[in-house]
Amino acid sequence: MPEGPEIRLAADKIQQAVEDKKVCVKFGLTKLKRWESKLSDVTISAIDTHGKAILTRFENGLTVYSHNQLYGRWICTPAGEMPETNRQLRMAIHAKDQSALLYSASDIAVLKNEELTTHPYLSKLGPDVLNPNLTSKQVAEILLSKRFRNRQLGGFLTDQSFVAGLGNYLRCEILFAAKCHPKKTATSLSPKALNRLAKLILEIPRQSYRHGGITNDLAAAKKLMENGADFEAARFKVFRREGLPCYECGSTIIRKNKGGQACYYCPPCQSSN
Repeated sequence: MPEGPEIRLAADKIQQAVEDKKVCVKFGLTKLKRWESKLSDVTISAIDTHGKAILTRFENGLTVYSHNQLYGRWICTPAGEMPETNRQLRMAIHAKDQSALLYSASDIAVLKNEELTTHPYLSKLGPDVLNPNLTSKQVAEILLSKRFRNRQLGGFLTDQSFVAGLGNYLRCEILFAAKCHPKKTATSLSPKALNRLAKLILEIPRQSYRHGGITNDLAAAKKLMENGADFEAARFKVFRREGLPCYECGSTIIRKNKGGQACYYCPPCQSSN
């Protein structure tokens, strides 16, 4: 599933294609077709994100909420051009010169402003990890809150009510960079370790957003690719590197199931003691 950085990158492309333009909107889901007339010949005022959700805001006060889930994909094209794909078109936003097309996703809703805070998904989200106003001090306070302080880090970092936008690859990469075992809890960390974790919870997703998904050291990733590694092999420190040597200590990266997902980590670097 795309995580916060990938969703924001998709939103940036949609923004470039249709923001501040009058559009025509078409839906591929029958239940939403009644909204087409209310969203056509209306200007899009903003393309916002909150975690893994995209909020397409219209000047008439309506917002289209969409969540890619596992298979959703946005494609932006010049006006009049449609990509060759077997995917089902769920929503099309047509401006005069460009179109933004959402395929395969089914979690889409048209909301009035007052409904945004009561939406079943949006209402449960924590602060957005890419929000520039979110600070590491605030993240540390959430880590130590009653709801999260005694839960295992590997179990709740992907809980969207904690910080929205973190998914499995970010969880693994953050815990490795912070030298935290997935079984650790916030209360088991020293103040220094807790603050470092809080800082990395913000820094690594923001690096991933700025650099197209790279969470490895940028210089290391560049060198790996120059030496023949493909992008997927170079972008991560531990994620999807089961059985391979740790870049820092040389030990074998292992994979364990945590919270219903595969969690990758280096036991020596991320001691549980």
